[in-house]
Amino acid sequence: MNRSDSGGPEKKSSRPQFLILARVLRPHGVRGDLSVQIVTDFPERMVSLDLVYVGADPDKPHRMTEHRVTWARRAKNDQWLLHLDDVTSRDDAERFRSQYICVSLADAVPLEEDEVYLFQVIGLEVRSTDGETLGRVTDVIETGANDVYVVRGEAYGEVLIPAIAGVVLNIDVEAGLMTVQVPAGLLPD
Repeated sequence: MNRSDSGGPEKKSSRPQFLILARVLRPHGVRGDLSVQIVTDFPERMVSLDLVYVGADPDKPHRMTEHRVTWARRAKNDQWLLHLDDVTSRDDAERFRSQYICVSLADAVPLEEDEVYLFQVIGLEVRSTDGETLGRVTDVIETGANDVYVVRGEAYGEVLIPAIAGVVLNIDVEAGLMTVQVPAGLLPD
């Protein structure tokens, strides 16, 4: 199973320093509150945040700024309100529009034994249960129902693998390998 305590731009095979929790939508009110769109699978962690990093591109850690969280609360569905200690006015909050709220990878939610973060899937070699190499995972499409792995290789070009039990049999991040049971009709002739 995948966890997207990441979402967003870090779709590279390198290990990111930050995991994306939310994206700032707009200022809320006049005291510097931020209205944010949650992108993590762990929204409940927002209420216990102490330290976050904010920036336009989590792949550029030197451009991220550290902020202490005063409070966070759910506003509606996947939107939350967040207040940072050093953001005290609507003008201050406006600077954060469209930026990402992140945590350091060291502060990520621990995963269950069979779970991986989406960034760990990018770059894995994909083999069928017959031992045929299909290519490497180049992207992950989050559909809502289940993720879909975009696999590119020489033999079949681009193949879309549904990330569901019975198709994705094993993900071994250490070995850099994903084993799949290819459903009938998935591969071109």
